[in-house]
Amino acid sequence: MSLVWKLLRQHISALQFIGFFMANLLGMLIVLLAFQFYQDVRPVFAQGDGIINNDYLIVSKHISIMGGSSTFSSSEVDDLSNQPFTKCVGAFTASQYHVACSMGIEGVANFGTQMYFESVPDQFVDTDHSQWHFQPGDDWVPIIIPRSYLAIYNFGYAQSRSLPKVSESVISMIDMTVILRGNAREQYMRGRVVGFTSRLNTILVPESFMEWSNREFAPDADVSPTRLIVEVGNPTDDAIARYVQQHGYDIDEDKLAAGKTTYFLKVVSGVIMGVGLLISALSFFILMLSIYLLVQKNTVKLQNLLLIGYSPTRVSLPYQLLTMGMNALVLMFALLLLSWLRGYYMNMLWAMFPTMEDHTMWAAYLLGGSLFMLVSLLNVIAIRRKVMTCLRAH
Repeated sequence: MSLVWKLLRQHISALQFIGFFMANLLGMLIVLLAFQFYQDVRPVFAQGDGIINNDYLIVSKHISIMGGSSTFSSSEVDDLSNQPFTKCVGAFTASQYHVACSMGIEGVANFGTQMYFESVPDQFVDTDHSQWHFQPGDDWVPIIIPRSYLAIYNFGYAQSRSLPKVSESVISMIDMTVILRGNAREQYMRGRVVGFTSRLNTILVPESFMEWSNREFAPDADVSPTRLIVEVGNPTDDAIARYVQQHGYDIDEDKLAAGKTTYFLKVVSGVIMGVGLLISALSFFILMLSIYLLVQKNTVKLQNLLLIGYSPTRVSLPYQLLTMGMNALVLMFALLLLSWLRGYYMNMLWAMFPTMEDHTMWAAYLLGGSLFMLVSLLNVIAIRRKVMTCLRAH
């Protein structure tokens, strides 16, 4: 191997390989930085807390003093589902019976109130699905409540009555009894808070529970939806605003604005990653051109090595190891620079969003490793084919 390398390393241009190294490093760093930045910033806009992300809009009918129906008919739901900007539509289903709830600690009731339930299809709910289920016969029901309700209790009811305040982390310890009344029946069940939402001022229960309870306690009630949850492909699509205005619907403007922000974040990150991939592709061709020139200049030496018994694989190996070694150095320096740059921008993000979670870099490591394997494999194949082509030509 050392003898082969001594024969073949002549004509190597250090400047060419330095140019490849810097270009590939820049491309790799741009790709990994854009990917990691998107992973770190996305939760700030997505705020997964019950409704899965900002590509979902809440649609309702405008309520005026002239009255009119506030429910959606099946034809209206179908029409919305068939719009080009719509991916999926789900209906809010409201409880048609009376619901009361009492809460306390260690079996002592401290707080009771009338309340209501709503449900959406489970695919729209981002919580642990091992807890988000209900079957007839179960004696407990999972619940997602608005954070605003918890704030009202802590800073209103609890403070005025000298009751202990509760946090999200300990609210699951509170005893909750849910009382369902309707159809000349009454049933007591245990409630368990399994999540919170900042986007909906409603108390969510599983769709299976809502279907069962409405059937048992309000079998003759009209369960036509008054609100729809709509998954859209592009929240910035002007067709959404036009459709909503033409049909007299209302949507949450803050929700739409957040969706647009998330969409633009995806687009910008994708464009930056595309630029990084383009730079990496150009650096790949620079390296291949340098290797091809080396092979061309060393054609006579390669032929002599084959004549004395060296195989094409062994002759190609020095060039292949050279490229793989440079790719490995590029990946290592790119990850080091990524870690340093991430620490810099994360400090600024934490200053603006103190509650933002710190995500790991494993996804970026995996992406970098995948790019390294892909580029190295292409290098190995291209070098071997070039060596074989030059040998056949002579």
